[in-house]
Formats: sequence, structure tokens, C-alpha cells
Amino acid sequence: MAKETKTNALRKLDSMKIPYKEHIYTDTGAISGTEVAAVLNEEPARVFKTLVTTGKSSEHYVFMIPAAEELDLKKAAAAVGEKSISMLKSKELLGLTGYIHGGCSPIGMKKFFRTVIDSTANDQPYIYCSGGRIGLQIELKLSDLAKVIKFETADITV
Repeated sequence: MAKETKTNALRKLDSMKIPYKEHIYTDTGAISGTEVAAVLNEEPARVFKTLVTTGKSSEHYVFMIPAAEELDLKKAAAAVGEKSISMLKSKELLGLTGYIHGGCSPIGMKKFFRTVIDSTANDQPYIYCSGGRIGLQIELKLSDLAKVIKFETADITV
């Protein structure tokens, strides 16, 4: 089997010697967070999806929420001090972050954006997030993720 090329997220973790587990699941058709959780045989509460938004101020923000949950735009806006936020259009994602829809990792984006993770992550021994492409998840402790990116936690789901 050909060796998979490293994504920006994996290169960043490796360069900082952060421990993580790679989970590759190709040819499953799993794209939604709950489908990914099922393929990984993992609790949806541990599998986090990465959402990129735009605030009324035109600033961009990253929110990470459990796979089965929905982002509460009002709570998310309040968490970052914006009047309102909206989801970034899929076609703008690659140019802004370097990642595509379904493979957007909070680690290794072209530019760092203020990041808020749903507070339920604090209750998990580890979480999963995208490894930077569809079919690749990274499993790591929240405390280890904190060594790579700055984030805050808040109640941001519906």
C-alpha cells in the first residue's frame, strides 16, 4: 500500500511531537460526523466536526462541536463577542483554510482563526477531529490539542 502523504495537520503535530492516533477510513462513504463516528465505532460525543464561520465584523471563526450536534449561531456569536455569525460558504473554505469541506482540520490552517470548542469536550478522555482530508481523523487528548492551537471552550450547541 502506498504511504499516505502527510497533511498540514499531521506535519504540525509531528513537528511539535504531540501524541496522536491516525484513523484512516477510505471507501466507506462516511462524510457526516455521525457516519464517521459509526465507521470509527466511537461515541458521536467524541467525534468533533470543524465549522468555519464569518462574523458580522467579517472576522472568521472556527467552532468544533460533537458530530451529532448542531451549532447554535446565537451562542457561537456570543462566545466570540459578535452580533451575529453565519456559516462560511463551502466554495470559500479551501482558499481561506487550505482544507476542503469534509476534511477541514482545526490544526494547520493557512492562517489561525479564533477557535471555540464545545464545552462537552472537557468531559471526554480524548476527542477526534479531522486530520485534514476526507477519510482521516486524528484522535488526541484535549490537553494535547491545546499545545498546538489556542482555543476556548463554551456551550455552543443547540
